[in-house]
Amino acid sequence: MVNGRTAHGLLASDVAPGGPVVGGTDVIGRTDEADGADCAGTTDPRASVGAMGARGLSIAQAATATGVSAHTLRYYERAGLMLDRVARASTSHRRYSDLDLRWIGTLTALRKTGMSIRQIAEYAALVRAGDGNEARRLDLLAGHRQRVTDRLAEVHRHLEAIDAKITMYESKTRQPAPGQPA
Repeated sequence: MVNGRTAHGLLASDVAPGGPVVGGTDVIGRTDEADGADCAGTTDPRASVGAMGARGLSIAQAATATGVSAHTLRYYERAGLMLDRVARASTSHRRYSDLDLRWIGTLTALRKTGMSIRQIAEYAALVRAGDGNEARRLDLLAGHRQRVTDRLAEVHRHLEAIDAKITMYESKTRQPAPGQPA
């Protein structure tokens, strides 16, 4: 990593929280102040560089490490959502690098929060294009964040309604039936 960028130009700001830890880096790419090493959100050894070696992970291993299916990984590649083409072994089997896994963590975070495939594809294209489009990336992510925040507020309102019903039924089930002594 040079000047906060990977060899592919991916900035730590281009990835989102959650997902696998690869080579000691979670998908945020934060740096641990104590020793300068990247800090990890989880510690799945299957996703570490040591376990990965120079060859990368197979699609099954990558699916396990990222929590998405092999079918989804193939779809991400076909839909042009990956930063680069996934490397292939001499047997033509896919080999996922630590960068691939971190990016899959970002894709997963965006999808699980409701970002459309079209918007994710646009974001991925902007990241691949490199410097000069950060304002557009910001607009995409800020708009998405607002939609997520709005949905969370709506869900919270629904949860309050459910809580009110639960409270009502709890009070009714604690009262003696009509004609029964208290």
